[in-house]
Amino acid sequence: MNKQSNVYTTIYIIVLVLVVGTALAATSLALKPRQQENIDADKMRQILAAVHITPAPGEIKEDFSRYIRKQILVDAQGDEIEGDAFTINMAQEVKIEEANRKLPVFVCELENGETKYILPAYGAGLWGPIWGYIAIDSNGSTVYGAYFAHQGETPGLGAEIEKPAFTDQFNSDLNLFKDGRYLPIEVVKGGVAPSNGADYVNGISGGTITSKGVSAMLENCLLPYKNYLEQLSKN
Repeated sequence: MNKQSNVYTTIYIIVLVLVVGTALAATSLALKPRQQENIDADKMRQILAAVHITPAPGEIKEDFSRYIRKQILVDAQGDEIEGDAFTINMAQEVKIEEANRKLPVFVCELENGETKYILPAYGAGLWGPIWGYIAIDSNGSTVYGAYFAHQGETPGLGAEIEKPAFTDQFNSDLNLFKDGRYLPIEVVKGGVAPSNGADYVNGISGGTITSKGVSAMLENCLLPYKNYLEQLSKN
């Protein structure tokens, strides 16, 4: 075949694309298990961060198994249902009507024997998704700690939700139940207390939309756990 012809050039390009495409596909398949392991490990790290545990890079899975003694799914009635809590996709779950959601609960036992209940949250910031984990005391009301992350919030502004200056505010005896009423934690501007008496944290200066996103996320994602948290309180 004439190597200078258009037909040869076309065939050469097609074969090259097929070879490269096949090689890339094979590489992707080969690396997929390791990629999933890294994704799972990062999720474990985030869950542990809500209870102030920071495992060494090579000990994440071990520490997760050590502290997270139980993973369950509950429904809006607070009853345990079948399923794998770890693999629930919160991005999809928050789009479902509250009464029909599958709600993951990660039960953590600390070194001192205290039990904490870690609940996931997922919402929207200014530029993309935001998410986090909220740790609740065994009384079903008091917030023990929190972890937040984002995909693309503005550095120095909305991105500050992942910094201790913001998350440490959730370590100060905030409560989801006040005088028998369920009141989600609010993120407010300028320290102005909510009129309904709910506990609150200060929003990010200059990150108003992201702060509102966190507040909306907490309300949307924690309210479905109300019955489950009430059961913890009674027990």
